[in-house]
Amino acid sequence: MDSYLIQVNGRGDHAPMLDVHLKSTGNTIPPGKVKGRKPRWAVRASEMSKKTFNPVRAIVDNMKVEPNPKKTMISLSLGDPTVFGNLPTNDEVTRAVKEVLDSGQHNGYAPSVGYQSCREAVAAYYNCPEAPLKAQDVILTSGCSQAIELALAVLANPGQNILVPRPGFSLYKTLALSMGIEVKLYNLLPEKSWEIDLEHLESLVDEKTACLIVNNPSNPCGSVFSKSHLQEILAVASRQCVPILADEIYGDMVFADCKYEPIATLSTNVPILSCGGLAKRWLVPGWRMGWILIHDRRDIFGNEIRDGLLRLSQRILGPCTIVQGALERILHRTPPEFYHNTLSILKSNADLCYAALSAIPGLQPVRPAGAMYLMVEIEMEHFPEFENDVEFTERLISEQSVFCLPATCFEYPNFFRVVITVPEEMILEACGRIQEFCEMHYQGVEGAQDLECDK
Repeated sequence: MDSYLIQVNGRGDHAPMLDVHLKSTGNTIPPGKVKGRKPRWAVRASEMSKKTFNPVRAIVDNMKVEPNPKKTMISLSLGDPTVFGNLPTNDEVTRAVKEVLDSGQHNGYAPSVGYQSCREAVAAYYNCPEAPLKAQDVILTSGCSQAIELALAVLANPGQNILVPRPGFSLYKTLALSMGIEVKLYNLLPEKSWEIDLEHLESLVDEKTACLIVNNPSNPCGSVFSKSHLQEILAVASRQCVPILADEIYGDMVFADCKYEPIATLSTNVPILSCGGLAKRWLVPGWRMGWILIHDRRDIFGNEIRDGLLRLSQRILGPCTIVQGALERILHRTPPEFYHNTLSILKSNADLCYAALSAIPGLQPVRPAGAMYLMVEIEMEHFPEFENDVEFTERLISEQSVFCLPATCFEYPNFFRVVITVPEEMILEACGRIQEFCEMHYQGVEGAQDLECDK
């Protein structure tokens, strides 16, 4: 029989530590004598790993194309605002982390859901009368992507389904399929600035639907839903009794002529898990600090969902403690002009890019209202030598050394996505090259028909 001695130590913000001493007694089987088993090597990848599939990587990694060596590569594909150095975070943000690091007080383990004081800071930052929050309503995570993963894992079982936007962020599908969860894609409407096709959305709901994912502001669309449209979405969720997973990592990153409404502030009865983090608004995606905000004023989630999130958070024992220690200062001392300046740059780039691409025959950009992206429709009938958006963007790389993501990555063929965080001169140069490329390959209707006949 094995005997165990467990000692629990810990106080304050710091997690209890378990000291476990094991003493084993009784008969043991000699090495190499495992009963009934003939030793042999049989190491195989798990089913979960086999089901894990990233559409972006699958498409991009198969684009066997070399850029034009005569032109410097311009990448408009990666949603990382730090790449070109033109959008640094605020000095107050970096100073907060430096001081925590120098203090030496946040080098150990934290509770898996985050330090209580840090959860209080996040709750205070997002608390409002329409959607009140307390520390117990906040789960800190390793980036917003882990927040989404935990939210999906607590709401859905294998065999159930979730409702995901099309076009939409590819991680939703990657995570869901790895968990054995079916993905049902609901349509966004480019002609309505990427509003949800509500009739289509509601038609997808069945008895196995576990949650609805709402991404606002949107990646890849750069769209921002109006208050009235969010209320329409909530009405569908309320009628169908489907909880919402709100991906709001781009929350408050909207241009001056638009207003961001957190969906929880408009909900009276639909329970919502809102996922956010520091990555985009504070321009520090590599710091891996995210959170889940639990909005459940009718107690529909109850203790079960909260307890489930607590247990799931224990799988990796919480996010970086250094950043946690700086979180209150980051949230409450970052100057307003920092956010304003960032948005001014993004808005200027968006306007430049939209105007330039709108003037190119064969392209139809959709004007963004926030986030860091712009979607462009390719009128494929005018580019008959290309089979689809993947071929179009491949040739754009090989001829002009401009890399945009084909929207097939987001389940929406014959569009491409442009990232607008690059420096202004790079945006202008890239748009000029895209124009040159399109002028080279554009065919009028008659020319396109002739080319089709030649095939």
